[in-house]
Amino acid sequence: MSSVVLLPYAPSSVAVARQRLCNDLEDSGVSTGAIDDAVLVVSELLSNALRHAHPLPSGMVRVAWLWSDDHVEVAVSDGGAATEPRAGRPTLSSLGGRGLGIVEYVAESWGVRHDGDTTTVWAVLPAPNGSVNGRAPALKEAG
Repeated sequence: MSSVVLLPYAPSSVAVARQRLCNDLEDSGVSTGAIDDAVLVVSELLSNALRHAHPLPSGMVRVAWLWSDDHVEVAVSDGGAATEPRAGRPTLSSLGGRGLGIVEYVAESWGVRHDGDTTTVWAVLPAPNGSVNGRAPALKEAG
């Protein structure tokens, strides 16, 4: 399963990307914990692109994901920035700078690709199927 979504270069795109990724992974039967991690990473990568980079020439940003072999690769492409994306080491009192550190912690691997004026930050996360012995887990009754 894979998807590519072009979104406006706007903060509201983060929620759209999160929802689309969550729905696709749920529909594919990925475990809930893996979905939460993938959504967190997409949020961080897209927020960083909106905060630090330029849009693609179309004025958009591209969010893509591919789920296969119990892993999901998520990627956010933008028009690049003056600095290279890297995990920071903020102080305890810093108000920001933790996004790529979170990605680094949650993902098995992550990196940056450049293709002309396009910069893509990607991450690979474990994403096992949520089924047990080929069957989806039973729903638990709340209460």
